[in-house]
Amino acid sequence: MNEERMLCIFRPKKDDFKNITLSDLSPVGSLVHILRYKTDDNDVLFLAHGRERVEIEEILHTEPFIKARVNILKGDEEASDASEGQVLEIEALVRSNDETFQRIVQMSSRYQEEYGSITKTMLDEPGRFADYIAAVLDLKPHDKQRILEAVSVYERLSALAVILAKELDLHELESKIQNNAQAVINKGQREYYLREQLKAIQTELGEADDLSFEIDEMREQLHATEMPDKAKQAAEKELKRLSKMQSFSPESTVSRNYLDWLLNLPWCISTEDMLDLSAAQKILDADHYDLEKVKERILEYLAVRMLKTEMKGPIFCFVGPPGVGKTSLGRSIARAMNRKFVRISLGGMHDEAEIRGHRRTYIGSMPGRIVKGLRQAESNNPVFMLDEIDKLGSDFRGDPAAALLEVLDPEQNHSFTDNYLDVPFDLSKVMFVTTANQLHTIPPPLRDRMETIELPGYTANEKVIIAKQYLIPRQLDANGLKKKLINIRDTAINKVASEYTREAGVRNLERELGTLCRKVARRVAEGNTERTNIAARDVPSYLGPAKFDSEIAGRKADIGVATGLSVTPAGGEILFIEVTATKKTNDRAELHITGQIGDVMQESVQAALSYVKSQANKLKFDPSVLEDDIHVHVPAGAIPKDGPSAGITIATALASVATQKRISPKVAMTGEVTLRGRVLPIGGVKEKILAAKQAGIKKVIMPQGNEKHFIEVPEDIQAGVEFLFVEHVTEVFTEVFA
Repeated sequence: MNEERMLCIFRPKKDDFKNITLSDLSPVGSLVHILRYKTDDNDVLFLAHGRERVEIEEILHTEPFIKARVNILKGDEEASDASEGQVLEIEALVRSNDETFQRIVQMSSRYQEEYGSITKTMLDEPGRFADYIAAVLDLKPHDKQRILEAVSVYERLSALAVILAKELDLHELESKIQNNAQAVINKGQREYYLREQLKAIQTELGEADDLSFEIDEMREQLHATEMPDKAKQAAEKELKRLSKMQSFSPESTVSRNYLDWLLNLPWCISTEDMLDLSAAQKILDADHYDLEKVKERILEYLAVRMLKTEMKGPIFCFVGPPGVGKTSLGRSIARAMNRKFVRISLGGMHDEAEIRGHRRTYIGSMPGRIVKGLRQAESNNPVFMLDEIDKLGSDFRGDPAAALLEVLDPEQNHSFTDNYLDVPFDLSKVMFVTTANQLHTIPPPLRDRMETIELPGYTANEKVIIAKQYLIPRQLDANGLKKKLINIRDTAINKVASEYTREAGVRNLERELGTLCRKVARRVAEGNTERTNIAARDVPSYLGPAKFDSEIAGRKADIGVATGLSVTPAGGEILFIEVTATKKTNDRAELHITGQIGDVMQESVQAALSYVKSQANKLKFDPSVLEDDIHVHVPAGAIPKDGPSAGITIATALASVATQKRISPKVAMTGEVTLRGRVLPIGGVKEKILAAKQAGIKKVIMPQGNEKHFIEVPEDIQAGVEFLFVEHVTEVFTEVFA
């Protein structure tokens, strides 16, 4: 640097500045004027102003620094200095480069807007124009060196055009990437800024941050709530996640709902059982008449609870026809034990998630109905009724019956895991009570987990007592009547039960009694306050003509018609088996079976027919009679029928056709028959005898193996009916055809 503070600067050809030799320097450098400088240890920092392009002409010496004679490179700085052929091209290059530079300045925030204005003043000085743009643009060093080495204005502008085009492409690509990224984050960023502003405004106004207060409340509730370690750990983990979320985000809503369920379940909250057997007995007797088996089993459980405090809850399945009190009995059990009562209906349920809950990954997911019921009960030991368990379904969404296997298994339900909660809940203290009209529709593995208690239908006398003690008082209260305004006599109740209802329970009986009460209530409302006495003869004036007649009334002894007994989900029923023989139309005799008969009953028909054919000699009939077409029909064809218990009834009807002997309609029979004529035991003894009694049957023939079940039949049902127990079909034929 001389006295004029002039210095020549040359850039190395490579980016590594260590161990540089003269051959490593670029051929063209800059003559600069040092404006100011600063030394720092071995480094010198200076601010310089470029004056001229120079090239090294001769090296004078290299120590202690390089000194050389340089040659100033003078180019055609103005357009007029160029050749005539290049003037127009230079003007075009200036305009093109200026347009490209203006676009780059507008697109990039790195360049000040003034840069574009300054270049507008240099359009008449192409050389200076090119040098200025190369200086202010953030170019790579080798691109700037390329402009520096272009002494000719035309070459300089041409090189600049290539560099600017590349820079424009880079800026457009950068802008596209930024726009795409901005489109993705713009919404969330905007919401974030707005929420932060809202939070700041709330802080200034002294208003509370709802989410932070809610988190604090949940944390206090967590510390105050007694719950298993796994549940507590899950709640603490979720609280940490929630504290990092924005209050209005969808994830925070899901998280709060989950915590709400975790913190409000009765993990360790139990009600104290009332271990007073006499008080429990009084409550059960006050709510339900008879049902001694169920009451005895509940009292046995309470007795064991008195002797052993820690025990698993029993799992009962009440099986019986509609209207016998299965559901209401569950409420009575809860009241007798001083427990909360929860009921859910399983009828028609097809989705496994209804039992086990939905996973939290799904929008709108919720716990299953077991967990919901426990939260509703606010206790971990309620009486939990699963109503209509025999009517569960299954489809592509899963099998609810399979999900219930864990719930109703005492060996597993101590760690029942709902998909939504994802932590185990102890169900071992819950007393589960299920109800069903029939057992055969319940899957065997599920049926095996439950203690089955049958609730048979009521007799006529029992219905009268139930009506007087329970149904009529309830209807009087429901219809605003006082007891002194109406008196329904026993004969009227009996007539309503036998001629206006046909059921094993008392639901329809209560409905008809309610009609009687409403008729009287209208008279009272119209001003007639006299006591109304309703006897049997008065019932038709209130309820109209009888809806049901005796099923055997008016029937006469007939050939090929036998009376059988069956059990349906609605209780016991009588059914008639009709058989007729016709001349065969083909070479081969055909057996026709109609009346919507199931597979088991069809096999009973075939077995009975084979047996009767084998007894042609003993019964003294022509075997050819049964070689014709045989038609077996069971009336009420709209109702499905199945089971083996009609075997002796079918055999008797076939024998009647073969021997042309009549059968009395007042003799009913039930029992399964084998090919050897043995009569096997059947089920539903009490229900079948009830149906026979109501239908006016005088004699009932049953298998000898069912005689031991006869003690379950009340004496008032037995009265007026003769019972015959047989081991072989020949005994039936002897009795019927005598």
